[in-house]
Amino acid sequence: MITKMSSRGQIVIPQELREKLKADEGTVFAVEGSEDTIILKRINLPSKETLFKELERIAVEGKQRLLSQGIKEGDIPNIVQRRRLDEGGFRH
Repeated sequence: MITKMSSRGQIVIPQELREKLKADEGTVFAVEGSEDTIILKRINLPSKETLFKELERIAVEGKQRLLSQGIKEGDIPNIVQRRRLDEGGFRH
């Protein structure tokens, strides 16, 4: 197959390949190249819903860890401030 680059630097991926890759508008690719070769690798990004679920899971896990150590949510600003001062940081 042969394709041509447009004046805007766009290259058309032939329909046959798009169908094989199950790639449609908005599909994300990593691009790598050297000398006379360009490689496209399709990247499957998680959906927003999946990301939010994962962030919620991480937040719940973090809260459980804090509670198991006797730390309350209200203690966090003071802990952060003490850590910054211990590390030579500055007070906001």
